[in-house]
Amino acid sequence: MAAAWWGWRGGPAFLRGALGAGPRRACSSGAPVRTPAAAAQELQSSGRGRFLLEHAAPFSAFLTDSFGRQHNYLRISLTEKCNLRCQYCMPEEGVQLTPKSDLLTTQEIITLAKLFVKEGVEKIRLTGGEPLIRPDVVDIVGQLRKLEGLKTIAVTTNGMNLTRLLPRLKEAGLNAINVSLDTLVPAKFEFIVRRKGFHKVMEGIHKATELGYRPVKVNCVVMRGFNEDELLGFVDFTKDLPLDVRFIEYMPFDGNKWNFKKMVSYKEMLDTIKQQWPELEKLSCETSSTAKSYKVPHFQGQISFITSMSEHFCGSCSRLRITADGNLKVCLFGNSEVSLRDHLRSGASEEELVQVIGAAVGRKKKQHAEPALILFPLCQDALQNSPNSKQWGHTFSHWLTLRARFPKQMRKALMENKLTGQLYLPRSCPEQQWHITTGILQPHLRGPCVFQKDPSSTFDLKCLDASPVNQVSVDYQSKGASPRSELGTMVSRASDSLTHTDEEGRATMVDVGGKSDSRRSAVAVAVVHLGEKAFGMVRQNQVKKGNVLAVAQVAGIQGAKLTSQLIPLCHNIPLNHVEVSLSLDEDRYAVVIRSACQTWGRTGVEMEALTAVSLAALTVYDMCKAVTHDIVIEEVRLLSKTGGQRGDFSRV
Repeated sequence: MAAAWWGWRGGPAFLRGALGAGPRRACSSGAPVRTPAAAAQELQSSGRGRFLLEHAAPFSAFLTDSFGRQHNYLRISLTEKCNLRCQYCMPEEGVQLTPKSDLLTTQEIITLAKLFVKEGVEKIRLTGGEPLIRPDVVDIVGQLRKLEGLKTIAVTTNGMNLTRLLPRLKEAGLNAINVSLDTLVPAKFEFIVRRKGFHKVMEGIHKATELGYRPVKVNCVVMRGFNEDELLGFVDFTKDLPLDVRFIEYMPFDGNKWNFKKMVSYKEMLDTIKQQWPELEKLSCETSSTAKSYKVPHFQGQISFITSMSEHFCGSCSRLRITADGNLKVCLFGNSEVSLRDHLRSGASEEELVQVIGAAVGRKKKQHAEPALILFPLCQDALQNSPNSKQWGHTFSHWLTLRARFPKQMRKALMENKLTGQLYLPRSCPEQQWHITTGILQPHLRGPCVFQKDPSSTFDLKCLDASPVNQVSVDYQSKGASPRSELGTMVSRASDSLTHTDEEGRATMVDVGGKSDSRRSAVAVAVVHLGEKAFGMVRQNQVKKGNVLAVAQVAGIQGAKLTSQLIPLCHNIPLNHVEVSLSLDEDRYAVVIRSACQTWGRTGVEMEALTAVSLAALTVYDMCKAVTHDIVIEEVRLLSKTGGQRGDFSRV
């Protein structure tokens, strides 16, 4: 396999597999190998074969796909376990783990790594779960270092064990580090990872810079309503440290319930940063790089953007993945996997393993077709023409329900666009323009037709006029049911005292366009009665889930910022200030929560203040429910408000 032929690394091995090299024989499955003549003819006729013959390069054919992408980067998961429970990654209770006997052993990991390096892989990244909780991780790094041709051994870690292990890992041969860190605020850190340890992570980052790692990459998943307000802080983090802070677009998937509302695009992040640092410079990068890199002049470090949602990088993908249980994934989003573990344990030869790998790589698609990527461009038209795109969102399960009910011609049009590479319905269709939404009709969508379907409803899918807000005419078609009987009290006549219904009793947002701007403020309060035992644990910060008061405070602030997404008819307003405080009432064994919100605008912030205390109270309940369920939330009320046509209010 090491002999040279056409200058290909591993070329003869490819020919032995493709052309039959020698007499006809049977493979381990019992199926006969193709004859040389038949294989040669197939090689010439296939797209992949023609590409390889016409573009002979010093790289293994088995790691080159039918689109000419050469895969020299392998990610190996060392474990499924993790010592954190990040909200966008894993449910709080964790996931069902694969039995240990089904996971790759250390020797199997090294055997596969050696095979991939022999075929042309130059970089191996160790991932998880959390790779640094595997007891033999230092030994694995040391054995990988001995592989001739391997240039880079990297690790992606949450940083919790980094300070303790890094000196030994560096000595063993680790030469690149990525640390996951989504916030620079300790309380937020506990909130999102559901564990303590912020200072351990920061200590690990500084330890890496002290040991000479250049740069230390810091991976930050940016989520709307959580940490997009920390973009500037992360950029400033690179001022005096040799870091590469990598802002990663939030990627919806099953584990985080396909929540597209949290996604902040690369361009939006870049615009925010350029407002502070207009001199931001774009850096050159390799063709296969997934990052778009920038640098503030005179800063030691740099920043990058991983545009996995808004601008995918499938065309230059050079990555392969091996899961902890030994499955080869040629695409992160693809469902297709090949068990290299099973082939190893059944006694497959090195040549047979290479052929299995080559076949999997050869089947790799031009770009991934999972709903995360298909759906986002599909929605781009609505996003780009929405007066308030930040509030737009989509739920994948609803999308599946919708898709199943599309008329045949609509499904055909969508498929035609997919096949032509346009993964969205065009802005100008021959017959009509389509926008798709689920649940409550999004009033900001514009166009001749909007399709709406509530998955819990028995109504057939209908085309609704996308008229301006408050003027949508809904044409329901139900089996023997009138709109009034289906909607019940929703269509009752509007009361004179209600502002959120129209003349026909339908829910509507208040038009605040004619109001004048003024200073608005509101204060709200809530009380959570914990009982003596839970109260004592909160007071002494002994609750397993972390610092209850700190996490609840962050939850309350987040709740205020997300009010318009939680309360359907609330306006999305910019908040000038949100303050949430929690105090302990020892006489009642209670937590007293108080919130104050301020804005300068055309509508008040009562709902923001009330949402803040409600979310904080629910967070206290969630964090203490393992101690007792005898928890009572009460006295959620508005204390005062200022501004607005109806004047000020103060509860006596």
